[in-house]
Amino acid sequence: MAEHRHDVAIAGAGAVGATLALALKHAGLDVVLVDAGGLASDSRSTLIAAGCFRQWEALGVGAAIAAGSQAVHAVQVADGPGPGASDRGGVPAWLRFDAADLGGGEAGGPLGYMVENPHLHTVLDKALAEAGVPVRKARVLGLAAGPREATITLDDGSTLAATLAVGAEGRRSAVRAAAGIKVWGWDYPQSGVAATIALERPHEGVAQQYFLKSGPLAVLPLTGQRASLVWSERRDAAEALVAASPEAFEAHLTRRFGEFLGRPRLIGARMSFPLSLQAASSMTAARVALAGDAAHGMHPIAGQGLNLGLKDVATLAEVIVEARRLGEDWGSPLVLDRYASWRRVDVMSALAGTELFVRVFSGADPIVRRVRSAGLALVGSSPLARRLFTREATGALGETPRLLRGERP
Repeated sequence: MAEHRHDVAIAGAGAVGATLALALKHAGLDVVLVDAGGLASDSRSTLIAAGCFRQWEALGVGAAIAAGSQAVHAVQVADGPGPGASDRGGVPAWLRFDAADLGGGEAGGPLGYMVENPHLHTVLDKALAEAGVPVRKARVLGLAAGPREATITLDDGSTLAATLAVGAEGRRSAVRAAAGIKVWGWDYPQSGVAATIALERPHEGVAQQYFLKSGPLAVLPLTGQRASLVWSERRDAAEALVAASPEAFEAHLTRRFGEFLGRPRLIGARMSFPLSLQAASSMTAARVALAGDAAHGMHPIAGQGLNLGLKDVATLAEVIVEARRLGEDWGSPLVLDRYASWRRVDVMSALAGTELFVRVFSGADPIVRRVRSAGLALVGSSPLARRLFTREATGALGETPRLLRGERP
């Protein structure tokens, strides 16, 4: 017999799991989070598209998150050498787009926000406590799906039952493994290097993305004239960058990025992480739904990762709440199929699009570089193409759930 019963049990108290818990709690469901902790050590930052940010506004935490985040007003993409960069072998092409490219009533607001993970976790943790969402400090050891509920075994020796169990605890999801959902994917011959730098000159809220021979280099604006660096390099080169002295790291970054924002200064620690693509064979199983990296993980080149997970949250919350209003069993295959079907096209498009970006924009072949440079120039010269590109970047394309429109489900 399970010791505790809930409407929904969510494994993983990161941004995806916590946001889903808040959405369901505000809708009147009995929710519990299960997480062993350790999220505070994640010092990275994430670019959250404006459409995905709206759900935090709808849940009452948007203002607090925005207060410690940097609004992104424009995105600038460059192929090959940027100003001052040492790599002169490519054909320089630039693409810049901002909210004005949306046109109509959508123009004027930011494209998104650069959110630092420690700040985000602090705001979400406080909101969970104020909403009365319990957080069990434990790991999932096993899961058994019954006809009416899932029984979850935790490593503290306790068990709990829920109409639906959600795996939102990342790429090594214990819920996914316990449900027997297989994964497919592959590793890239690259690692990402994450760091925070100080800039001599104002970044003006512009996110910079450079496509270099060795891989993409993103310099993303943070508050206080700082920037978040996500640098993709060969694995051996990434290890060398992490191990290098701060002075050597800064000099190498200047050679790659240029000096038009001044000389960069490294702040704090650097970290590297392997890059890979991973996707679950199914987003649902008996009494189980997956969300976020538990369902799909990808290369950071297109900035889709957490945004795709937040779209999962908005969709799953709406499906569950609607099923509850209709008196349906929200853990049944019929209801979970709605969630999987709604997310299928967007997830597969994001995976395929990201893979295409990696293949096209991470190579050194001179012919491929000229073709992609021509493509960037073509998009940059077309207002319609820029508008579509911008709408996709802000999460405004496709059939959007209520939370992504700023409404509670």
